[in-house]
Amino acid sequence: MGIKKKISSPDKSLTDAILESISDGVFTVDENWRITSFNRAAEVITGVSREEALNRHCSDVFRSSMCEADCALRETLTSGKPVIGKSGYIVNADGNRIPISLSTAVLKDKHGKILGGAETFRDLSEIDALRKELQGRFSIGDLISSSPAMQKLFEVLPAIAASPSTVTILGETGTGKELMARTIHNLSPRQKGPFIAVNCSALPDTLLESELFGYKAGAFTGANKNKLGRFALAKGGTLFLDEIGDISPALQVKLLRVLQEKTYEPLGSTHSETADARIIVATNQNLAKLTRHGNFREDLYYRINVVRVELPPLRQRKEDIPLLVQQFIRRFNVLQNKSIEGISNKAFSLLMAHDWHGNVRELENVIERSFILCNTGQIDIGHLPDELTAQHSPASSSSDIQSAHQLIDAQSIRAALARHNNNRSAAARELGIHKTTLFRRIKKLGIELPEKDGRTQSKE
Repeated sequence: MGIKKKISSPDKSLTDAILESISDGVFTVDENWRITSFNRAAEVITGVSREEALNRHCSDVFRSSMCEADCALRETLTSGKPVIGKSGYIVNADGNRIPISLSTAVLKDKHGKILGGAETFRDLSEIDALRKELQGRFSIGDLISSSPAMQKLFEVLPAIAASPSTVTILGETGTGKELMARTIHNLSPRQKGPFIAVNCSALPDTLLESELFGYKAGAFTGANKNKLGRFALAKGGTLFLDEIGDISPALQVKLLRVLQEKTYEPLGSTHSETADARIIVATNQNLAKLTRHGNFREDLYYRINVVRVELPPLRQRKEDIPLLVQQFIRRFNVLQNKSIEGISNKAFSLLMAHDWHGNVRELENVIERSFILCNTGQIDIGHLPDELTAQHSPASSSSDIQSAHQLIDAQSIRAALARHNNNRSAAARELGIHKTTLFRRIKKLGIELPEKDGRTQSKE
């Protein structure tokens, strides 16, 4: 018969030493919500010393977003169930807002009697700062992108916005030309003024003229009172003329005068009005080609083509699809009061394989449609429209996912190389991998590189 050894629990000094050594804040409360223990990390995160914290009501020490009505510890003591990884914030001793994640548990003695509760909390300040830094790097206003072409555009966008010059935005239907125009307006000195948008292709010529310039009472049959045009409504702000390539030659002449002389005449008026609006125009057509063929005035073309912004189609920047999907899911969760967690790998692989002829607008519509069919959890293949799922087969799902991952990997590498002028060492450092690993991936993914990298070129 063997000898039974009595296994004793760790003594209090060892437990205290462990609690003092961890980086998470830990505190306990009794049944009256008064703090009974407070470790070193809790002192550091809150800025409150142990002596100050002990025997005080916990809400006096933790001025938290979750105190009272949304108290996680109260929830645990009521239900007996722990709370894991709940997000919130506290206000430290200096009045600074500190983002945290916390977990709670019921505190019992060896006989199972409830003595109070215990809570651990982690300072997320660095993670929150990193998240904001990454958001700032990949977004400007409501625009979001990680592609090299869009990143170059983000760099010059503040300068474009600060300028009073006319801007022409080029891009296929659905690439986000109006969103770009709004972003330029919101970054500009005219941001407090109105942003007025007009779709020039949606109205016949006669109506468009009255919409732009307004009219006086009696100017035509049915004009019973004065009406302000869009130029007047945009005073002090920005006027966005979408599909500018569709306006008639006659209206092109009148628009040219406004741009040159900063004046216009409402229909039926006997005197000119001053135009005080920054003009941004957009089109999905090739204006240079229209000008060569005589369908667009050459003098107007050069007048509006002072600053040109070209938006690449989504199929040329598929690395933006994950960012855009996350953005749309967050938006529709708010609008539809849902809590969709994300998108499954299989569904995501189909999004990456699609050509997106409708560009960002088509992707947004797909996600919105998926929200109608998906109530909880993740968006899956069954929630996607038929045009995306028609060619899907279960046997091909794993290869689709692999292809999607390879596509993202290749685009990330190309983007890093572009940002560093093809300096492979610098690109590897940004990607957080060794240079030889980068070379191996480049070879595997079939990425073509110039003979000389950016480091060599900079010496010449």
